[in-house]
Amino acid sequence: MLNPADAAFAERLAARLPDGRLRAPEARYLEEPRGRWMGQGGFLALPRSTAEVQTIVQTCAEARVGILPWGGGTGLVGGQIMPGGPAPVILSLERMEALRGLWPEENVLIAEAGMTLAAVQTAAEGAGRLFPLSLASEGTARIGGCLATNAGGIGVLRHGNARDLCLGVEAVLADGSVLSGLKRLRKDNTGYDLRHLLIGSEGTLGIITAAALRMVPRPAVEVTALLVVPDPAAALRLLTLCQSRVPGMVSAFELIAKMGFDFLAETMPDVACPFPAAPEWCVLLDLGLPSVFEAEAVMAGLYAEAEEAGLVLDGVIAASEAQRASLWRIRESIPEANRRVGSISSHDISLPLSAVPDFIPQAGAALARIGDFRINCFGHLGDGNLHYNVFPRPGRTRRDHEAQRDAIKTSVHDLVHAMGGSVSAEHGIGRLKVGDLERYGDPAKLAAMRAVKAALDPSGILNPGAVLRG
Repeated sequence: MLNPADAAFAERLAARLPDGRLRAPEARYLEEPRGRWMGQGGFLALPRSTAEVQTIVQTCAEARVGILPWGGGTGLVGGQIMPGGPAPVILSLERMEALRGLWPEENVLIAEAGMTLAAVQTAAEGAGRLFPLSLASEGTARIGGCLATNAGGIGVLRHGNARDLCLGVEAVLADGSVLSGLKRLRKDNTGYDLRHLLIGSEGTLGIITAAALRMVPRPAVEVTALLVVPDPAAALRLLTLCQSRVPGMVSAFELIAKMGFDFLAETMPDVACPFPAAPEWCVLLDLGLPSVFEAEAVMAGLYAEAEEAGLVLDGVIAASEAQRASLWRIRESIPEANRRVGSISSHDISLPLSAVPDFIPQAGAALARIGDFRINCFGHLGDGNLHYNVFPRPGRTRRDHEAQRDAIKTSVHDLVHAMGGSVSAEHGIGRLKVGDLERYGDPAKLAAMRAVKAALDPSGILNPGAVLRG
């Protein structure tokens, strides 16, 4: 049983920390982006060093007080808020934002967990390198949270998830001990790789305080095209064509449905569709090429070959950086348009690539048996990650369908599971999907996860109730 972070505990903790490290949490620490729940917190801790994080964790362990890690607050599954139970200490690493070192010749930098993703990208750019993790929330999301959730985004096709870009971590474990794992090594077979255990654990096994991150050389030339395709099956064949013609150089391959353009026209009309009429399906294709290639010629050649094969019906190839940014703005604005419309139920799913063309019509038919909805299906087709979101018809709101929300989610997730997919592709489990993990998770995996949690956090103080039921 955990105890609340009450005034007496706060007084004891404050006495062990420098002044200004503890205060009451403002509203932004108690909210989540979709506005479905409000959290609670006894006190907000704002350490400036790993030693201070260690003190906070040790004090909480002694008193059996829960710790709620808080990164940038951008998580979409409730991992950063706690609606009920004994009030925890909210632990934010936003003041730990130092760049501890950068080695361009090694393509490595070491960042503290409170650096925003955008700041890490800027540091890499200053060294003539690229940190390729890219999210819509990169100006707010912090690297500790990105690693804790194994964030994905638009660059996974070429560069992998957050875990693929991390060489090592420093973390404070539940007993207050510090795991010092910031070696800048590609090869280190000295026992269990605890880095990968902590990445994606959502703060339930340890508090990541710093990370050694892998940079990559910047592409010499980049080119973007928005290509109209007949259907998702043609989009997948187009992906295969592109990867065979320029292997390893496809940086992004994003699927966009007509509903995405409709929502932009409805809520963000300044984000213009480049076609006379919004297409039913299109692909945003981005290539990063060496200097020996003429980027626009390569893209034009791919377009011509795809058009001849019946895979492309129309398209726009960016002829300048401004045009490239304009095409990307379409894709990057869709989540905000979705938010303004207000979804009934949003689904972050992944599927085997070959299953995607079958899933989309089957899911639509299943939902039609529940009610009359609008569906915006878009996302990172190159890695099988779809954002399959369900919305009310014009004139109605998501509140009108609240009674159907569970049936909608179950219908989508049951089909994803039946087709060998995942009900959480890149957002994590948090608190929102604890029941989904229990429903769809492999029993042996769940048992192993519970055993690991019990071994590393026997008192259950780290993000209680997230990922695994308390």
